[in-house]
Amino acid sequence: MKVLAAMSGGVDSAVAAARAVDAGHDVVGVHLALSRMPGTLRTGSRGCCTVEDSNDAWRAADQLGIPYYVWDFSERFKEDVVDDFVAEYAAGRTPNPCMRCNERIKFAALLEKALALGFDAVCTGHYAKVIEHDDGSRELHRAADWAKDQSYVLGVLTHEQLKHSYFPLADTPSKAEVRAEAAARGFTVANKPDSHDICFIPDGDTRGWLEERIEMTEGDIVDHEGNDLGKHPGANAFTVGQRRGLKIGKPAADGKPRFVLEIRPKENKVVVGPQDLLEVDRLRGIKISWAGLPLPAAEAGDEFECMVQVRAHADPVPARAFVTEETEDDDAATELVVDLDGPLRGVAPGQTMVLYQGTRVLGQATINSARSRQWDPSAVS
Repeated sequence: MKVLAAMSGGVDSAVAAARAVDAGHDVVGVHLALSRMPGTLRTGSRGCCTVEDSNDAWRAADQLGIPYYVWDFSERFKEDVVDDFVAEYAAGRTPNPCMRCNERIKFAALLEKALALGFDAVCTGHYAKVIEHDDGSRELHRAADWAKDQSYVLGVLTHEQLKHSYFPLADTPSKAEVRAEAAARGFTVANKPDSHDICFIPDGDTRGWLEERIEMTEGDIVDHEGNDLGKHPGANAFTVGQRRGLKIGKPAADGKPRFVLEIRPKENKVVVGPQDLLEVDRLRGIKISWAGLPLPAAEAGDEFECMVQVRAHADPVPARAFVTEETEDDDAATELVVDLDGPLRGVAPGQTMVLYQGTRVLGQATINSARSRQWDPSAVS
């Protein structure tokens, strides 16, 4: 099989490429240049796709004796990930840029180019597993190491993309084993720290970064009953569940802290309230995709049981889901409705919910609304 190994410069992708070589595949390494600041250097474990990362990927490819290329995807990354991130915050939602990167860059733009060049599959260092059935259909499943499982951020992959996805780390029992293997192979990245935070905001100051790109206008902070509490410098810099940075001069009657319950960008209003009002029991999602063939019940619009996960490292919770057609202002839209068996706290529009049955990833949707059991947002005018 002709395999294009996406090499980020980290230990996982280096070992994944090595295993692809060991399996006898014809492997070519490629590093995606996503940053528009080519002089940027990695600081500790923040950020990725830097000059240092490119050099680390090259060294690993050289040790493996495979061809290595750097592809400039910076413009596509800016349009599909960075600009989308800004637009979502401007609309009062909290996006997940890693989901967009996997969807639109690594498994859309990269895979599209790989197939055009005659490759059979794209290999990455993600911890997830693709299972192929006798009829040729594919399913996406959690990795053996649940602590490192990355199936959540791959929930955006379609059945066609799964046909060309190759995850050599799927059955690895732990990250420690991957590092040990990298060390045994002599890879310099064996002890390189994992990247975290948003790669295009390497200092971790998301609010400061957004304030340079979104026009912030002072507006009202109100409580869950509609009472005016004070002013904010710009609603777009807040997110549901946030506690710090509200700077409300009037304490709550019970003396307990307040949390952001809702952001209303059209009204430039931030709604706050007690922590227990962050609990929701119904999620409605848009931009639905299925990781493999959809369940017959989902296609028929029938309710089906599942587990739902709303963050990369969150525990999944039991739920029941169904797909429905909703009409608003004469426009029909398909929605995924998920009723939770127990409440989730601090769920924000813009987050991704991924559905599971056992270890199998069913699909995903972008959360459009989250309903509280105890609070009706329409009470705030």
